[in-house]
Amino acid sequence: MNVPELQQVAAWLADTDIGLFELRTAHGHIRLRRSPGEAGFVDETAAPGAVEDAASAVAPPTLSIVAAPSVGFFLHQHPLRATPLAVPGTTVQAGQVVGLLQIGALLLAVAAPQAGVVASVLVTHGSPVGYGTPLLELQPLLPASAKL
Repeated sequence: MNVPELQQVAAWLADTDIGLFELRTAHGHIRLRRSPGEAGFVDETAAPGAVEDAASAVAPPTLSIVAAPSVGFFLHQHPLRATPLAVPGTTVQAGQVVGLLQIGALLLAVAAPQAGVVASVLVTHGSPVGYGTPLLELQPLLPASAKL
């Protein structure tokens, strides 16, 4: 894709609620991500073999992202509860529910992919999200052998 084509794709995506567009071909890799609170998209292009460099420049390598498994509205807490499922500083285990996606009347659990400490919540309560939208950042737990 050339620059005018990428600008056209970014303009089309800006009119949707899609937060991430990624395309990999034999000739390269393009990732367009909507930055929270900003209009438009961030172009994270990378040549073949440089995908890892681009990914490490976007997020610190020590943080793990909890991404939306589907489209819906992200909820920090169950509608019948007053307390959030996970707030920054909370230690969570792999598979623990850290949020919910509301899809109509359905509530879909969002689980932590690994054990860790919630570093930040990236999406406000009730916000619409797309598949793969980053929802939380987890700081991985150190193995017992690494603690001094």
